[in-house]
Amino acid sequence: MNKRQLGPFAVGAIGLGCMNLSHAYGVPPSAEEGERLLLAAFDAGVTLFDTAALYGFGANEELVGRAMKPHRQAITLCSKGGMAGVRGDDGTMRRVIDGRPATLRRNCEDSLRRLQTEVIDLYYLHRWDKSVPIEESVGEMSRLVEEGKVRTLGLSEVSAATLRRAHAVHPITAVQNEYSLWSRNCEIGVLEATRELGVALVAFSPLARGFLCGTLTDVTAFDAKDIRRAMPRFSIENHARNMALLPAYAALAHEAGCSPAQLALAWLLHRGDHVIPIPGTAQIPHLQENIGADGVALAADLIARLDVLINQHTVAGERYGAQSSAEVDTEVFAH
Repeated sequence: MNKRQLGPFAVGAIGLGCMNLSHAYGVPPSAEEGERLLLAAFDAGVTLFDTAALYGFGANEELVGRAMKPHRQAITLCSKGGMAGVRGDDGTMRRVIDGRPATLRRNCEDSLRRLQTEVIDLYYLHRWDKSVPIEESVGEMSRLVEEGKVRTLGLSEVSAATLRRAHAVHPITAVQNEYSLWSRNCEIGVLEATRELGVALVAFSPLARGFLCGTLTDVTAFDAKDIRRAMPRFSIENHARNMALLPAYAALAHEAGCSPAQLALAWLLHRGDHVIPIPGTAQIPHLQENIGADGVALAADLIARLDVLINQHTVAGERYGAQSSAEVDTEVFAH
């Protein structure tokens, strides 16, 4: 696989988002199946593995740590803190955003233990806790670098303005925001700000949470715990409108000589040398298909037609519902 620069690390141009091996899209695969996929990714040339304290409330870090321990020196290992599971008085776990220094330190130490490693290569602030100045959260994270617990720092779901504030406290290696043909918020400010500052833009959900694979025809079949059930773009009405985009999209993929999923990833790779997609999957054939996008060349005219076909004006529905939208710091398009 071709390499891209992630701060001091040269990584495969397409990484692996590990979240859905433990979390988010209904019933996850078994631990054994998850380990097989992680090792298949490594064997296929993936070197960037992305997890978080939140995913499976720690289970995903344990899975990644266990599977990748024999290959630890050959991979770039990324995790996130500041949003994790907290057990309530009733014994149930709930997601809590907490960017206080003591919490970030505890999150990091817990992650190190679960990942079975002495240092995390890239440690993100998973969400900016708006009750805590970004300078205070990043300041504590910089002390984790000084202590050798993490090597570099990142931010997730932040605006260009917040990136600049954080970068003034400690160099930021990467911003991980949602970015795909149908989620263009990065293009308001973050795409250019990261390029200017020499920061990698790590694109999560680059396949539009499966939509751009072209196979999500029935949203009523989602598992009861599938997070897409709460996302406006996957409501029955909006999904039907968005499905109308797919025939022309599939035709463009055919013209490019690739699958719809590969077209989405290749489009991202063409947005800039500092853009690194991290698609997730639980299926080894899909993993291999995604990696194949690294070899897809797109003509400028085809990219232009893609941009006209799928963008913030042609996609029906917001990215998140009201509560989740309030929790992120990314720029939004005016309507």
